[in-house]
Amino acid sequence: MTIGIESPTSGFIGYIPVRNIWLLLLYASRLYRELPESRRVELEDAPDDLPDLVAEILANAVERRLRRNLSHGYQRRWADLNRVRGRIDLLRTERRQLLQRGRVACVFDELTVDTTRNRYVKTALKNIAGIVCSSDLERRCRDLVFRLERAGVVGYLDPRRAARTASLDNVGWVDSHERQMLAAATLALNLLIATEQSGLASLPIVNRDETKGWKLFENAVAGFYDVALSHLGWNVNPGSHIKWPVVNPTPGLQDIMPEMITDIVLERREHGTPTAGRRIIIDTKFTSIVTPSQFGRQSLKSGHIYQMYAYLRSQEQPCNSISRHATGVLLYPSLGDDYYESAIIQGHRVSFATVDLAADSQTIRNQLLRIVDV
Repeated sequence: MTIGIESPTSGFIGYIPVRNIWLLLLYASRLYRELPESRRVELEDAPDDLPDLVAEILANAVERRLRRNLSHGYQRRWADLNRVRGRIDLLRTERRQLLQRGRVACVFDELTVDTTRNRYVKTALKNIAGIVCSSDLERRCRDLVFRLERAGVVGYLDPRRAARTASLDNVGWVDSHERQMLAAATLALNLLIATEQSGLASLPIVNRDETKGWKLFENAVAGFYDVALSHLGWNVNPGSHIKWPVVNPTPGLQDIMPEMITDIVLERREHGTPTAGRRIIIDTKFTSIVTPSQFGRQSLKSGHIYQMYAYLRSQEQPCNSISRHATGVLLYPSLGDDYYESAIIQGHRVSFATVDLAADSQTIRNQLLRIVDV
């Protein structure tokens, strides 16, 4: 499977191997944050085997959940009964003349294991069984689907809509074991969607779908730094909102003045001091780092530089060392090219870097870490 990155001339600058698409999905996933370090390293070092490894994690979690009993939830039901349960649906009762037959239409909540959460996990098991390489693991996943059905989880979810309708953020409180199970199910479904057909599939990201590729790249970078840097005292803030330092605005300006939204902000304080430490503002771009210029040579994209300049200079505060010496990084995916250039512009170091998505996982990791000198 391959994935294209937009370029000004041909619509692509090449193709990313499927193993690195899966690696990006891993970095962007909640499962990457949930697993212990030894398991994370195992997944990173073997991106080609990622579906099998994720399926094994998911199967282990489901088996553990079955031993402890599945989580229950209330679901709304409508039924014609011979006794009142819940509340009466008067319109349906009258329309069907149920009282003449000694029945009444009722609406009630029923405790069941056939919840959205359990259907989500069952859907993930059923679908990842179709892309794993191990026949034993495939049989194990299908057996767990049967066991879930036997336990009362009857329905499935549309795998292409499941991640939006039943993601971990939307299912309420869960314990740590169930959180890992749901995180593995989410990654399993995302791996499935990336693999549109068996064997070597194709997932071109053309111009109209560029946002999808950019968002995956941004989420993957943020997820990687969250795991790699948090234990070193860094705070990783994706999607931070920053405001323009306007003074004496006219009455109507506040209603129309846009906010600036940075992709990722990395920040580390020195000894708890609020005004000293390091701040790195990273802006990810899902396009080529250079473009042909009018002088017949390659050049960086001026619009991207202006954007980063605004992020850095607009947040400067005289008594705040972090803001006055913040670093800006424009980060691009590449295929074979390796750029890492920088300069100090009015007190701020600005870097222009690439991550080679055609390289092995260790190279990708090293290129991400060199930005923060770790």
